[in-house]
Amino acid sequence: MSIPKRSEVPAEYTWDLTAIFENDAAWESGLKEFSAYAEKFAAYQGHLADSAASLLAFFRLSDEAEVLGGKVSGYASLGADVDLSDSQHQAMLGKARSAIISVYRAAAFQAPEIMAIPQETLDRFLKEEPALKEYERSLYQIRRKAAHILSPAEETLLAGAQEIAGAPDRIGSTLRNTELRFPDAVDSEGGKHTLTNGTLVPLLESADRALRRDAYEKYYDRLGDFKNTIAATLEGQFKKLRYFANARHYETTLEASLNDTEVPVAVYHNLIAAVHDNLDKMYRYVALRKRLLSVDELHMYDVYRPIIEGSDKKIYFDEAKANVLAAMQVLGDDYVALLNRAFDERWIDIYENEGKRGGAYSSGGARPHPYILLNHHDNLDANFTLVHELGHSMHSWFSKENQPVSTADYVIFVAEVASTCNEVLLMNYMLDHTTDKKERAALINHFLDQFKGTIYRQTMFAEFELMMGQMAENGETLTADILCEKYKALNALYFGPDMVTDDRIALEWARIPHFFYNYYVFQYATGFSAAVAIAKRILKEGAPAVADYKRFLSGGSSQDPVSLLKIAGVDMSSPKPVGEALAYFGELLDEIESLV
Repeated sequence: MSIPKRSEVPAEYTWDLTAIFENDAAWESGLKEFSAYAEKFAAYQGHLADSAASLLAFFRLSDEAEVLGGKVSGYASLGADVDLSDSQHQAMLGKARSAIISVYRAAAFQAPEIMAIPQETLDRFLKEEPALKEYERSLYQIRRKAAHILSPAEETLLAGAQEIAGAPDRIGSTLRNTELRFPDAVDSEGGKHTLTNGTLVPLLESADRALRRDAYEKYYDRLGDFKNTIAATLEGQFKKLRYFANARHYETTLEASLNDTEVPVAVYHNLIAAVHDNLDKMYRYVALRKRLLSVDELHMYDVYRPIIEGSDKKIYFDEAKANVLAAMQVLGDDYVALLNRAFDERWIDIYENEGKRGGAYSSGGARPHPYILLNHHDNLDANFTLVHELGHSMHSWFSKENQPVSTADYVIFVAEVASTCNEVLLMNYMLDHTTDKKERAALINHFLDQFKGTIYRQTMFAEFELMMGQMAENGETLTADILCEKYKALNALYFGPDMVTDDRIALEWARIPHFFYNYYVFQYATGFSAAVAIAKRILKEGAPAVADYKRFLSGGSSQDPVSLLKIAGVDMSSPKPVGEALAYFGELLDEIESLV
């Protein structure tokens, strides 16, 4: 399996960035126009409290900068991600980042000045200028953080430090995606297979256990050669988080992160506790996997192998697309029409090429519409990745179409709900369209794997991330050896007695880019739980539930995330959705055990 160069990929399988800028020259003009906003912002410094008109004009200017800055950064970032070895696009991305830092550093006076406006003055402004009502949510978001807003000079310093603060993530990404090379994996017949970040999991899905083991061992052995460097980048990441949390007077890095999205810290801790209370179901799943694979010892390189015969059939992209369109009919013609636009207008970059960023994402911030990066392989997992990322994109589209710029971007706590709801709907569609017991068992197994990977695995990551944050707060150094020791113990706890936990899996932390995303991963687990509840309601109630769901999708950040989810019928202030999701996991285990 060879990986093509970017220039060898047919255009129809790539995204079309001309919807953002016609070409690189147009982008340069956009960059120059955007950079000018630094001076425009500076003209308002010291004047936000002058009048309602002055405050409104500043907000309108901020909206303009937000839209143009999103286009500038989106074009550069998307162009760079399809070939991380392309120095021209990497340079463009560097320029975009510098411009964004410069512009928003010039606007750093915004929060402290708005904080200083007396409430009675602000109330008068809102009466004098009705258009300011559009920004009430923005004003609330600033003023609710009164204890964490610094002086204008200090805010300027913190804004200026953002470019430096992004270094750990950039260095780690460059190492993982462009400079880290792996030897070929060898199968039981001596055949060679290209081993990359993108091909690791497909190789671990192989029926050839010798190939799985060789890919696993070579990948982690090579990763181990760089463990100290990668640990140093994580050390830098958590020192950065500690620095900014301390500067803004938060007690912990977790509190600082979750406060941005109005999520109570208890939600994070409750998730970990709830999963710990349900580890018995995970152990049942692991024992089932060991039995169905007929192995004396179950190793971590056996985790991705489908355990149901026939479950590794090919699903080519066109079939995956058809499955998605059929499954999403339940959400209405408007939703399906928008999906067709995404396919027809080339919002999606489909296949892996040399130097392309690994994994998959939806760039919700890019305008005029979202873009999706895939590294598509023709299997069931890829079908679900496609529907997952389309869920993100549809959420971004509905929010941007129905919200003003100031509240168009949804917060990360709800970011995984729409994507996972799509997955649940696709799973139910596929289960409803098969009468074959083996195929049904295979689909249920895939769903079980989703529970394992999304609730259990992501909660394990969240617990490890919390450990790293607490270590940094206590002044401990995040050395590779300490990280390996803690990760290995955590892996053993989550997978239980039927899984062999070896020294290689102790290095898995070194391949997880999400540890640079500032307490992001726990939301995969909470989002999955909410999505299961929403999808079940849609399938049970039909139109009323769909209408409520679309109101949620259209909500952006117009309310706090817990309130937004209540619109869709889910109360995440309660542990109930997580508990019900894990109970459903147990029910699926019961069914598959009866089928096999």
